[in-house]
Amino acid sequence: MIYRANYSQLVMPDHINVIGTLFGGKMVSWMDLAAAKASYRFLEGTGSSGAVTVVIEKVEFSEPVYLGEWVNFVSTVEKAGTTSFTIKVEAFAEGRERGNRLACSAIITMVAVKKDADGKYQKLKHGKTVE
Repeated sequence: MIYRANYSQLVMPDHINVIGTLFGGKMVSWMDLAAAKASYRFLEGTGSSGAVTVVIEKVEFSEPVYLGEWVNFVSTVEKAGTTSFTIKVEAFAEGRERGNRLACSAIITMVAVKKDADGKYQKLKHGKTVE
């Protein structure tokens, strides 16, 4: 089964850096949220309490994003381990002046967790695979 999720954000004035483009840290934060949405779908039916981000790697900013543009994220679970899974996130900028373009991509690794009787989160064997 393919586990995929879409997520969008509008770039507002408080998201802009000193050179007038989307702040890179805000983009990475949104990418983490986009990955969380895919992880929610991936972990459905596993009994998990959710997932936590372990690694964000291969972040590549390929095009600037400007005020008033939409950023549309596509997150796909690409690999599954015993407790972890890897999600590819692509961020596409959408604007009337510059059109649609790939603005950023990253690979995010997450780990499934479950709250134990003591209220602590423990890794969970999710038992899922991807095709």
